[in-house]
Amino acid sequence: MQSPLLRIGTRGSPLALAQAHEVRDRLTAAHGLADGAIDIVVISTSGDRILDRPLSEVGGKGLFTKEIEEALIAGSIDLAVHSSKDMPTELPDGLVLDHFLPREDVRDVFISPRAERLADLPAGAIVGTASLRRQALLRRLRPDLEVVTYRGNVQSRLRKLGEGVVDATLLALAGLNRLGMAEVATEILDAESFPPAVGQGAIGIETRAGDTRVGDVLAAIHHGETAVCLAAERAFLAALDGSCRTPIAGLAQVDAAGTLSIRGMILKVDGATVHEDRLTGGTADAVRLGDELGRRLKSRGGADFFVAP
Repeated sequence: MQSPLLRIGTRGSPLALAQAHEVRDRLTAAHGLADGAIDIVVISTSGDRILDRPLSEVGGKGLFTKEIEEALIAGSIDLAVHSSKDMPTELPDGLVLDHFLPREDVRDVFISPRAERLADLPAGAIVGTASLRRQALLRRLRPDLEVVTYRGNVQSRLRKLGEGVVDATLLALAGLNRLGMAEVATEILDAESFPPAVGQGAIGIETRAGDTRVGDVLAAIHHGETAVCLAAERAFLAALDGSCRTPIAGLAQVDAAGTLSIRGMILKVDGATVHEDRLTGGTADAVRLGDELGRRLKSRGGADFFVAP
């Protein structure tokens, strides 16, 4: 039996598999490959197995990538497909995150059987989310709500919502779109008042540095504008030493004239203190703009900004 051309490593959740299949399908179409030319290898990660504690307490974003990256370094897979917002800013030596698919919708959605909009949710209602960014933004907009940590994949969060464990939850619209489940959204939240996580909506592809064989194959599906925006956002996050231990929002966009704009926000966990700013410039300056914005907000917040109250 002939060996596959490529082996894609991925987590095993329905959303992770949908993302891996999208990469495989795009590659198959772009290169006219036969069925079976690309294998999808499911790898269980620590983040998938540890569900009883907030990620901020047990190691952060790297818990969703560690085992997959080990397989990539070992050569048992050729590339790894990730949600870019799950990726730490520092990657293991020898690995790069430099190919991206066209970005999906970056917005979050509110889902509740009790209210059509977040603004209409009754005072004291319980909202569940694992994201410190979403928790802080919720507390900023609705300090009268009870916000609790709420983990699991999309399907399990929706199941627990239906069982009444919480009154509402928040999810990324991109994930729902990729799962064909956009209809479960009660309200799409405006990105201006509820800005997304760095990398939200972007599928990132991680490879071994210098692997020209894989890089040449991926070039056919790479989306340059998304790569520019992610370069700015990840530089912003890196300047803040950001991880899922800190409430940070960031979004870079390129307009029709080719101008890059990046908006960043840092929040206290209780949502009471917020610093935000924007910078614009050329796409060639993406990393510099992101880094400058991150340093600017870090200076405004001060050394103890992310220390829990």
